[in-house]
Amino acid sequence: METALTQLVGVRHPLVQTGMGWVAGPRLVSATANAGALGVLASATMTVEELRAAVREVKSRTDRPFGVNLRADAGDARERVRIIVDEGVRVASFALAPSRDLIAELKDAGVVVIPSVGARRHAEKVAGWGADAVLVQGGEGGGHTGEVATTVLLPQVVDAVDIPVIAAGGFRDGRGLVAALAHGAAGVAMGTRFLLTSDSTVPEAVKARYLAATVKDVTVTTAVDGLPHRMLRTDLVASLEHAGRIRSLARALRRAAGFRRISGLSWPAMIRDGLAMRHGKDLSWSQVLLAANTPMLLRASMVEGRTDLGVMAAGQVAGVIDDLPSCEELVTRIMTEAAQVLRTLPHPDE
Repeated sequence: METALTQLVGVRHPLVQTGMGWVAGPRLVSATANAGALGVLASATMTVEELRAAVREVKSRTDRPFGVNLRADAGDARERVRIIVDEGVRVASFALAPSRDLIAELKDAGVVVIPSVGARRHAEKVAGWGADAVLVQGGEGGGHTGEVATTVLLPQVVDAVDIPVIAAGGFRDGRGLVAALAHGAAGVAMGTRFLLTSDSTVPEAVKARYLAATVKDVTVTTAVDGLPHRMLRTDLVASLEHAGRIRSLARALRRAAGFRRISGLSWPAMIRDGLAMRHGKDLSWSQVLLAANTPMLLRASMVEGRTDLGVMAAGQVAGVIDDLPSCEELVTRIMTEAAQVLRTLPHPDE
């Protein structure tokens, strides 16, 4: 299926595997790429050296295009951009809007720039700055999310910009892909659906918790880092929501220290990142400090398998997913379903 997305990045199918921290590593990304979709490495939970090694590992596993997701507000963002350019990575995606200069630098090097947004005005801004495409996530999506549903937000963005729009939030099958295309999208991006594949390195016990979840078991909370975060409802989430302010801050400090050791960032670098995170947002310093909760709580589940000590980011679709196909099987299934749906739709001349 050829769309503006497949033409832009050179993949066979208009499907994107999102850059999920601790989840989207070389194995999942290369399996997605080999299946004909766009795999995206999550770099925020890697050191600069780990990112370079991960990029090279993906290149050793596939000759297909893939991407790297970056935090535009990270203190070492320029170093990470240099790796993308030096290693010939096809796509740079961003969780926060990159600057006009950063977009220009990547585009001058031949890298496709795809920021993620959650509002029409953000899409208009990055399009005006020269972004090649935009990924728009509705409220159904996992992790940090907004309040507007994909079916309302997506057509708004499509009407507002003249670059390819990738839809995220609530997608898992061929029917969803066709619906997104009908809204004007050039493809769909999926996180939870690719997390729940046999190629994902997430521990099997954690995958089992996802598969057992119903739609009502997925909730949105601000207790983790002060911002809306969609995840599975667990006893830990409940305890975080009922913890007092002092207890929450003490926990955040401990996790900040742990993330500093894992990420290789110095305290000054983490403070700079916190300042960048706070800039332009209505966040208190307590909320900035609480942001240290997110990577460590996710790591506990996604790497260590400790669902009692960690959180599990999840889109609402987690409640309707019940199997663990390979990436190849998943992509083939989605594209087959999409073709079948398109054939059964009535045509104007019938």
